[in-house]
Amino acid sequence: QVQLVESGGGSVQAGGSLRLSCAASGYSYSPYSMGCFRQAPGKEREGVAAIDSVGLTSYADTVKGRLTISKDNAKNTLHLQMNSLKPEDTAMYYCAAGPFRQRITVIAGWRYWGQGTQVTVSS
Repeated sequence: QVQLVESGGGSVQAGGSLRLSCAASGYSYSPYSMGCFRQAPGKEREGVAAIDSVGLTSYADTVKGRLTISKDNAKNTLHLQMNSLKPEDTAMYYCAAGPFRQRITVIAGWRYWGQGTQVTVSS
């Protein structure tokens, strides 16, 4: 049973920082990718960042230079460091995992999802 459990969401003022974490368990695929997605009310879910088994990363243009994705392989934990947060970053953030190298622009390839954690950025 694959489980992805997010933590670290919360409320912050614009310009502030948050660090999201996602603990993965029960995942037997190798190689695999892990990623972060977000969904704001009334909007479609969008990819934010991803990292594959060899550490290659990809980011949405809207977050480049502000968000950094990393993975602790020993602990099977994904981290998303979010700096210089903007009100438009407000959304529910989801962790996802999928086999091989997945793109953040193709949601269908991501097989497993966490329950989400809320991030709210006030102006």
